[in-house]
Amino acid sequence: MSASRAALLVDKSARIERCRPTAAGMGMVLCHYCATLWKDVKAHDYCRRCGAKLHTRKPDSFNRTWALLIAACIMYVPANILPVMITTSLLGEKQQDTIMSGIIYFWVSGSWVLAIIVFIASFLVPLFKLVVLALLLITARRHSDWRLLQRAKLYRLVELTGRWSMLDVFVVTLLAGLVQIKGFATIQAGMGIAAFAAVVVLTMLASLSFDPRLTWDRY
Repeated sequence: MSASRAALLVDKSARIERCRPTAAGMGMVLCHYCATLWKDVKAHDYCRRCGAKLHTRKPDSFNRTWALLIAACIMYVPANILPVMITTSLLGEKQQDTIMSGIIYFWVSGSWVLAIIVFIASFLVPLFKLVVLALLLITARRHSDWRLLQRAKLYRLVELTGRWSMLDVFVVTLLAGLVQIKGFATIQAGMGIAAFAAVVVLTMLASLSFDPRLTWDRY
């Protein structure tokens, strides 16, 4: 099969896929609470099964997601600048560590695997979620047909990685408890860990408030 014929077949299948009817196009609305599908739903109607308000898309999805995303971007700066862990030795010496200084310490001390894990979970993953959510919002607002399937997969990936972003918070908590039990030193969580936790929570809420069906509304 020639390349031109294959391209024509792909374009034809894409046109057929775009012409398929959708539930929203047929006047059907799915209840977000009990998953009951209703037909001929009018504005401000309620589910006759569970009483929830029916809507074709999540209410005010764009504005809510943008607000949560901007707040997460703001908190991302102090999360990487402020110390996440304050260590006080038995001699009274204090040491403050940020996320990046902890990664550098693990790398220099030879714990390369741990340094890579913390770098990915605490630095790259939150940044990845911020960039992906911004990309999804911009392309959905413009009704772009650019890589629809890949964008849908990116959204599912953001949802999947959201829960693992709290790894840094768990590490500091476990380390603080372990060190204090053995009596070697006193470890306290710094303000950076609160900012980091806020970034994780805000990005999770942003992904929940974003309606992925907005990506496909072009058709």
